[in-house]
Amino acid sequence: MITASGALQILDALTSAGVPAWVDGGWGVDALLGEQTREHEDLDLVIALDDAENVSRALFLHGFSERPTRFVLANADGHIDFHTVVFDAEGGGVQRLQDGHSYRYPPEGFAGGGTIAGRPVPCLTPEVQLECHLGYEPTDTDRHDMRLLARRFGLRLPPAYRSK
Repeated sequence: MITASGALQILDALTSAGVPAWVDGGWGVDALLGEQTREHEDLDLVIALDDAENVSRALFLHGFSERPTRFVLANADGHIDFHTVVFDAEGGGVQRLQDGHSYRYPPEGFAGGGTIAGRPVPCLTPEVQLECHLGYEPTDTDRHDMRLLARRFGLRLPPAYRSK
């Protein structure tokens, strides 16, 4: 499990290495909510693709190693999923997806802010978090996260997140 203190240690290590990172996924939702609502097996971070090698070097010192099928670093406490992007001239982040398509994080999507254990952290905005959870069959965890986010920020849930 990635605890709040573990997430902050990882963010500190990246900051020390000069790597900007935005909290995404479950920790991103909880950061936006300002409270931890569940345990987290991983920490999702959006980074610039150009920073991938710096991330690996910085976090290998903390016991993380790369999994060969995607950019994931893992240690005994959990794993970190890195969503790498190439920033365009407008400040959007383009992520190449496994199916050959691309997803563009809009520039304003990087303007989110939340807290982990009371400390401010950069996050993707609630709207972008919700958008990133579309296009696949959500899990119960996805439904939990998106319902909380929608309730807190007044967002409309897509149909797949309203049932069950």
